[in-house]
Amino acid sequence: MTSAESPNARRLMRLATYAAVALACGLALVKAIAWQATGSVAVLSSLVDSLIDAAASLVNLIAVRRALEPADADHRFGHGKAEPLAALGQAAFVAGSGLLVVLQAAGSLLQPRPIQNATIGLVVMGVSIVATFALVRFQVYVVRRSGSVAIRADRLHYSGDVLMNGSVILSLALVQWAGITWIDPVCGIAIAGYMLFGALQIARTSLDMLMDRELSDDVRLRIEAIVKRHPEVLAVHDLRTRSSGPSLFIQFHMVLPAEITLSRAHVISDEVERALLEAFPGAEILIHQDPTDAAEPEMAS
Repeated sequence: MTSAESPNARRLMRLATYAAVALACGLALVKAIAWQATGSVAVLSSLVDSLIDAAASLVNLIAVRRALEPADADHRFGHGKAEPLAALGQAAFVAGSGLLVVLQAAGSLLQPRPIQNATIGLVVMGVSIVATFALVRFQVYVVRRSGSVAIRADRLHYSGDVLMNGSVILSLALVQWAGITWIDPVCGIAIAGYMLFGALQIARTSLDMLMDRELSDDVRLRIEAIVKRHPEVLAVHDLRTRSSGPSLFIQFHMVLPAEITLSRAHVISDEVERALLEAFPGAEILIHQDPTDAAEPEMAS
């Protein structure tokens, strides 16, 4: 689990959004040329996906810029939820484009149309695979460094595009050299199915974040383990976690010996907070100290 609080992570997130918009617009242009030349439904489906990717990546760019703005008087917890809102919009874009491709492919199955100039399509889709794969590798790196849900959603788009472009190449090759005309609309429908599945995944992740779903059990256990490593911490309870865009929020009650001073309890809390920040840089951490006798009834329940 990482955070986008560091300046380097913020710079990478912005760079990833610029790269995604530029690539999507460029690929949409060359795919439009390839579709006009070939008439392929599979190429059309890939073109539509690139257009949607361009729109979604543009929304991402705006959302990431907003999410990275610091907290202000009206948004004390920051602007992180701009990211899942943008990702939810992406899910709607992708689902709509998938349904459009299904309708187009269904028409081609009922009334097959010959594909022309398949070689042009093959070259264009080959270039698309190389360029998209390079972007995906960069996005993987950015997500690892920042934990951004918006970049993760974009990465899902473009990871699907690598598979999509590969299936389009297969479709064009089979039509060109084997004369299997029905494979083109079938590939289009398969691509649309993948797009709809991806939209569902993006929507689910975005809703989890908007609804303040707890972090995974593995992360929660890791947090508890870090807190309990301190020799003076007796127990941890009421752990609550959530994420908001690039930011993590962690709060819990920490049970300490009843006889220690308030000053010592404060020092322990600072030491525990520093240990957590080493594991979760930039996280917002709120710790409530409970003396042993006050915590016992809650611990028993």
